[in-house]
Amino acid sequence: MARYHGRRGRVYISTSGTGAAASMCTLSEWSLSMATDKAEVTAFCDNNKRYVAGFPDVSGSVAGFWDDTVDTLYDAMASDDGVNMYLYPSALVPTKYWYGPAWIDFSIEVGVGDAVKISGDFGANGDWDQC
Repeated sequence: MARYHGRRGRVYISTSGTGAAASMCTLSEWSLSMATDKAEVTAFCDNNKRYVAGFPDVSGSVAGFWDDTVDTLYDAMASDDGVNMYLYPSALVPTKYWYGPAWIDFSIEVGVGDAVKISGDFGANGDWDQC
């Protein structure tokens, strides 16, 4: 089992649901949550609470730094049919990633004592999978 540093993580995003995804080199972090809904099914005679799992709620975020020549994240937010996303924990393992269609939001943060930052939250717009 190998361990990896996050410096080689990668995010690919398209600007439409039918477009090709391109590397977002201005991003510096991403997160993915696939938490499932759980319904309690505790019954008489059980010794503790019990649950059954439902569908995963695919969501997450991306963040990085603003580049005045790259509008991909903003254009992705404005898409009428969502985007295609690919999330790689490490470019050293190009066969291991999560991917799927998504809706993405865009934010920009400007402060007098800091770099201009961009970020976006996303949620699934179809089935996600893992390679």
